[in-house]
Amino acid sequence: MNLHDFEKTDFIGLYKSKIAHPTFGKKYIARFQLLKKRYMKVLGYDKVDNLTDIRAYSLLENYKNSLSNDLRQNKTPTKNIKEQAVKIEPNKETERLKEENKFLKSIIGDYKTVDLLTLQEGIQKVYDNAQMQEYQIELIKMQDHLEKSGKKMIILFEGRDASGKGGAIRRMTRYMNARHYKVVALGKPTETQKGQWFFQKYIEHFPTGGETVLFDRSWYNRAMVEPVFGFCSEHQYEIFMEDVVNFEHDLVRQDIILVKLYFSVSKEEQLKRFESRRTNPLKQWKLSEVDLQAQDLWDEFSEKKYEMLKRTHSRSAPWNIVRSDDKHKARMEAIKIILNSVDYEDRNYSLNFEPAENINISVQKELTRMRKKRDY
Repeated sequence: MNLHDFEKTDFIGLYKSKIAHPTFGKKYIARFQLLKKRYMKVLGYDKVDNLTDIRAYSLLENYKNSLSNDLRQNKTPTKNIKEQAVKIEPNKETERLKEENKFLKSIIGDYKTVDLLTLQEGIQKVYDNAQMQEYQIELIKMQDHLEKSGKKMIILFEGRDASGKGGAIRRMTRYMNARHYKVVALGKPTETQKGQWFFQKYIEHFPTGGETVLFDRSWYNRAMVEPVFGFCSEHQYEIFMEDVVNFEHDLVRQDIILVKLYFSVSKEEQLKRFESRRTNPLKQWKLSEVDLQAQDLWDEFSEKKYEMLKRTHSRSAPWNIVRSDDKHKARMEAIKIILNSVDYEDRNYSLNFEPAENINISVQKELTRMRKKRDY
């Protein structure tokens, strides 16, 4: 393969092939130089989307280390050390780089023992957390305002499986006063609940003055999950769809702040997250039988999602659509939506509270997109 068959990466001296090469098992190839010798390495990826520069670099670092060890063991003759030495005059820039390198090593520690992709993701989380903390401070101010004013707040978190609802709730409540909020995630209804008015089991968990209740899935189970899996009749579904708008209108009239969030994940990203749950021992507990059917039932869920957004979006209780393929951006937008729903004191106006239009999507835009293609 010639040099024009490769493209540059973010790392000096590292090139990766433009196509999956048939000679090498239809895999992508990396090209690099070590001790004046040129090497090519099969990277093991047959899809370019999976082959990021950092992944290629991480794989090559291990390979180059093994080559270096082999070369040292061969003890090939080298030039005189004096001939190889190049005199480098110290200057301010060199000293600055040395100090900077020393400082970074003191923070990162023994970074060479950590997979580079893992290290990169970890560093990104540090920046993400620092950005989020500024808005988490605002959530505490908002909560303090609700407590002092005796206001009540209900936040609904809806979305398909693996759309990021639980992670968003954990980030929002991380520093909030636990005495003035609660998270409600109702399981399978009991026999008693089956005989009750449908909304009754949710009303039992409604907030008192100064309290916030976050529903990890809500009464909108009846709009999507229950009809798709046959847990309710068509008649029960229709009654709910006809009653829920008036029900929510009454809540708002009773001075309850109601925020409805729908986390919209793509089919491809949902599959990736399911695969992560299947292979990661720390996440396997999240995988359920319902999850395993979610991909097969994608179109059925899309139909119910479309009807739900179309029929239950109202002026008094509007839906807020949050694109959630990027977890951090989705969490940031969800927090901003919640903060913008309350006129609390001491707001930090130096922060950006404006919605990101590519993440915080209007209902009309979402419905238009769904009419064209069902990828959300």
